[in-house]
Amino acid sequence: MAFEIPSDLHRDLVPFAWLLGTWHGNGKGEYPTIEPYEFEQDVVFAHDGRDFLHYFSRTWITDAEGERQGPGPIETGFIRPTDAPAGAPKTATGVELVMAHPSGYAEIWYGTIDGPRLTLATDLVARTETAPAYTAGQRMYGLVEGDLMYAYDKAAEDQPMQSHVWGQLKRV
Repeated sequence: MAFEIPSDLHRDLVPFAWLLGTWHGNGKGEYPTIEPYEFEQDVVFAHDGRDFLHYFSRTWITDAEGERQGPGPIETGFIRPTDAPAGAPKTATGVELVMAHPSGYAEIWYGTIDGPRLTLATDLVARTETAPAYTAGQRMYGLVEGDLMYAYDKAAEDQPMQSHVWGQLKRV
């Protein structure tokens, strides 16, 4: 499915245009401290003409047949372009993301967007008293044959950085 760059998109967000819109699909999750699971997901990357994107993700835990079993994680945040970090490819734009989760986390992520690939790593993870220990994360989003593919690795609960969730979403 082709997309158009909106005429009111802030000029600094042009490198992010491929993310815009609503995406839907499925993914899987695993980690040494939890049972593996599958989920259905909606992701929205929206703009209002200013120099940031609003990111929103909602998931539902599913069974082996893909039937929803209940709500899953939700996250929301704001993505802003910055200067590319030292050593980044000349074609890359720097990225900062501020994200919050109802499970008691707030994160600051930094990275780059280079063509249809967005890579991020946490700079800061803040958590409430009741949130499980979580120390660092890495995310990668990419546009592959029109689909949004992503992977999220994390270090949490005394475990080293490792794969946690991944998914494939289609533009709707």
